[in-house]
Amino acid sequence: MQSFFKPKSVAIIGASREEGKLGHIIFRNFFDNGFKKLYPINPNADEILGIRCYKSVLDVKDNIDLAVIVVPAKVVFQVLSDCVKKKIKSVIIISSGFSEVGEEGKKLEEQLKQLISKSKTRVIGPNCVGIYDAYSKVDTLFLSKVRCGRPKKGNISFISQSGAVGSTILDILYSKDIGISKFISYGNGIDVNESELIEFLGKDKTTKVIIAYIEGLRSNGRIFLEKVKKVKKPIIILKSGKSNKGTKAVSSHTGSLAGSSRIYSAAFRQFGIIEANNWEELLDYSIALSTQPSAKDNRIVIITDGGGFGVLATDEAEKLGLNIPEPSEKLKQRILQKMPSYISLHNPIDLTGDANAERYKIALTECLSSKEYDAALVIPLFQVPTLEEKVVEHIIEAKKFGKPIVVCSVGSDFSEKQNKKLIEAAIPVFPTPERAVKALRVLVRY
Repeated sequence: MQSFFKPKSVAIIGASREEGKLGHIIFRNFFDNGFKKLYPINPNADEILGIRCYKSVLDVKDNIDLAVIVVPAKVVFQVLSDCVKKKIKSVIIISSGFSEVGEEGKKLEEQLKQLISKSKTRVIGPNCVGIYDAYSKVDTLFLSKVRCGRPKKGNISFISQSGAVGSTILDILYSKDIGISKFISYGNGIDVNESELIEFLGKDKTTKVIIAYIEGLRSNGRIFLEKVKKVKKPIIILKSGKSNKGTKAVSSHTGSLAGSSRIYSAAFRQFGIIEANNWEELLDYSIALSTQPSAKDNRIVIITDGGGFGVLATDEAEKLGLNIPEPSEKLKQRILQKMPSYISLHNPIDLTGDANAERYKIALTECLSSKEYDAALVIPLFQVPTLEEKVVEHIIEAKKFGKPIVVCSVGSDFSEKQNKKLIEAAIPVFPTPERAVKALRVLVRY
């Protein structure tokens, strides 16, 4: 599997001189990212970006670790045959037009399976966008960097049957300045599938959290669960194709069988997989788990300068089964010694509309240093005129207590500026109390 992510030499089969073509964009990715041993394969070109072209991979004298195929479906079999003869370790087939389009495509796909079954060549795809690795800079995405940003280095790895879902989430993570380790779009999964990818990422040193979008398993269900069971990292899965029409849509998208959503959900619960109900939850849960420690128990404290937001957070927390205990009299007295008598200490702790940064510091320090709370939801409404920017520093400092902290903050430019500071310091920020509480619950459950 390593040659997919750390190849020393790469061939782009279907590399193009025309800037708008997929083969040009993919070749350009590797060229711009500094890959030295690059081999564009195009029988109709002499060179691309100053690099000599070859008619076939068989004409390349050097060994090739990774080949990326981006040619019409009807040509893929011959091209892949050349890769097998060349003994190329890893191949990514970007091309579509296989089982997702019907019977003719299924026949073509079956031929590819038969071809590689007798070889040591491993294949990701077809019908995919392939790989983006933030560390090695392998980038087979045919989406321009202007329209789809590439996230910085981080510890979230993401596998997806859908290239569209995957690339959209990549772009969102980039816009939020949240890093990733690896992204793999595996499409129809004729060879390398979700089971192998989760097993690989479970051992990957730069991956802390694994997230996945799946439509239906390409591997045997029992094997999938056996692989998952051995992974000692959080796994978050968004399973689509839950409705009758959604199941039919899955078949025409990646040629998968969606299966019963209830069976999937039951298996996920049994094997410790966190199931996201939508892509928003998939993102929120991954950000929380990649930045925060797990909570030792489910006693949370809510600290806010806006009573209404505290009530909304409390409603959601109670609905999700989180414990929101009132501070003990001893803890109340310690807090009141340093604060005005009119603040509310019932949990949520309401620092009121004239709150300043010092009040947040006191509340966070006293609550998180005590044995009464396992996690904190902090809601600083930066619209309050008395609340100084220094509150951001105090929230970041509270990480020293080793307990999970999530923030709910929403607003315009000033608020966004403060939120960015928190995100850069690995404090997750959510725009609604409900999303913040759900993320906190995941930290409690895991």
